[in-house]
Amino acid sequence: MPIAPTMKPRDHAEEVALFRSELIGQLARGELLHGELHRDLKALSKKRFRPPHSSLTRSYSIATLERWLYAYRAGGLDALRPGMRSDKGRARQLDDNLRELILDIRREHSSASVPLILRTLVADGRMAKNAVSHSTVRRLFQQEGLDRIPMRDGGGQKTRLRWQAERPNALWHADVCHGPTLVINGVNRPLRIHAMLDDASRYIVAIEAHHQEREIEMLGLLVRALRRYAAPDVLYLDNGSTYIGDALRIGCERLGITLLHARPYDAPARGKMERFWRTLREGCVDFLGSLTSLHDVNVRLCAFVDEHYHKAPHGSLMGKSPGFVYSTIGDPERLLTESQMHDALTVRERRRVRRDTTVSIDGTDWELDQGFLAGRIVTIARSLIDTNSAPWVEHEEQRLLLHRVDPVGNSTRTRPPRRQKPDSKSTESVPFDPPTALLDRAARRRTSPINSNKGGRK
Repeated sequence: MPIAPTMKPRDHAEEVALFRSELIGQLARGELLHGELHRDLKALSKKRFRPPHSSLTRSYSIATLERWLYAYRAGGLDALRPGMRSDKGRARQLDDNLRELILDIRREHSSASVPLILRTLVADGRMAKNAVSHSTVRRLFQQEGLDRIPMRDGGGQKTRLRWQAERPNALWHADVCHGPTLVINGVNRPLRIHAMLDDASRYIVAIEAHHQEREIEMLGLLVRALRRYAAPDVLYLDNGSTYIGDALRIGCERLGITLLHARPYDAPARGKMERFWRTLREGCVDFLGSLTSLHDVNVRLCAFVDEHYHKAPHGSLMGKSPGFVYSTIGDPERLLTESQMHDALTVRERRRVRRDTTVSIDGTDWELDQGFLAGRIVTIARSLIDTNSAPWVEHEEQRLLLHRVDPVGNSTRTRPPRRQKPDSKSTESVPFDPPTALLDRAARRRTSPINSNKGGRK
């Protein structure tokens, strides 16, 4: 036989009404002769009772008991509920100006606590000490919808709603989870797990472990996901330094992916990703033990995702598995080619070539074979898809490859000429004598025109 649920009053007012009805209930239901009502009320007024949530007992006058009796006969239990104060939540100790000042402070500085606000106002001389209690101000904030819980959760007075993308590949989440420290060759190395999750299906489109959480790791993860699955319409990220770089922003624009960032300090907005991290920790990360390489971590992450997470029923999917829901997408519509991704994730920057025809890129020195570019500002391009590939220089619609500097090899290497030598068939030199030209002008000497091959004076 099922256990009956515990019945409790809905609020304090109903609890008080029940207490009052118990006091006068026998009088209200009994049939009393003339004079017996006054006698019973007088006797009841001499007894002491403990009101709800009170540590003290007290007695009630005949007039109060009589008022409760007739109210109960006329309106039942609801008529015994205590009336609400007309100034409830208005903080009677505060005048209108001070009340508005306190409310404005909370609206502008939502993280400021009530003690901090009151202490500051007292120190500034704008409010007398102990003019109002902390509980009064908290009730005022609650009445105005400015208590700290809604201000912290959901960004103020806006209501948070549960939402979900309309179909798979409409929106992807991306985030980083900090794992346990790895000991590799006696050196402690951090563990950072990068993952991307499809919003509608909760399917993990990519997951990898690295030692860092830079933008380049994020771009590599995105490329590997796009090689396997269709491109999403939206990529939803937080505001960490990993996700606000220009390379990611421009690359997504070139690929037709809208980049969105959650509101700062609003962790619940990324609830789906946080829930996955919890599942991953409980089922895999907390049991990694003493692994000594990223490869060992990655194979365990992939095994957990492919063999358990994607196949397990998901509560938010009405018991369906993420793998099943993601498979309902049908034929992919936005599969990107390798060329499209290469062009989108090629970054270019203007740099000046040193006089020894070298240029530094991310701490590595690269060398040009074209000596005439020494000292010039050129456009250097490199692909973020393959970080091991050599960068190149784009000059006058030409692609000039760079190679790593080899100082030892350059010590025995023949120095290439900066420019081509003049034509060997031309043996005559072009006359050029600025001092003599000025002397001829001063002496008013007549000179003959210089011909295309040689020149002289008459």
